Amino acid sequence: QVQLLESGGGLVQAGGSLRLSCAASEGAFSSKTIPWFRQVPGKDREFVASISWSGKTTYYTDSVKGRFTISRDNAKNTVSLQMSSLKPEDTAIYYCGADKLGTIHPGPSRSYWYQYDFWGQGTQVTVSS
Repeated sequence: QVQLLESGGGLVQAGGSLRLSCAASEGAFSSKTIPWFRQVPGKDREFVASISWSGKTTYYTDSVKGRFTISRDNAKNTVSLQMSSLKPEDTAIYYCGADKLGTIHPGPSRSYWYQYDFWGQGTQVTVSS
């Protein structure tokens, strides 16, 4: 079982930047695609970005392309999400996840929350206008 811990959230003004981190408890993390999702009250968890185990393949939802960058450091068992040019509509709780089998590859068909088995507790991002 993979345990995930998100950090780096906070309050920022529109146009500002934040860097989120996802730390994992075990080495198997390095063999898995890791996604970031976000959720606001009353809505389903929404895909943001994902990165393959090697870091060579990434996939972003259209609304964050050009503003967010996902990266990973397998030696440290961490995945980061650099968020720039933040907008009020980016306000949400951000979660990183992992799948049990490690068979998911980044892409539009693998961007649904129910495809992932493990989640962290989330980190709140609030963007003020």
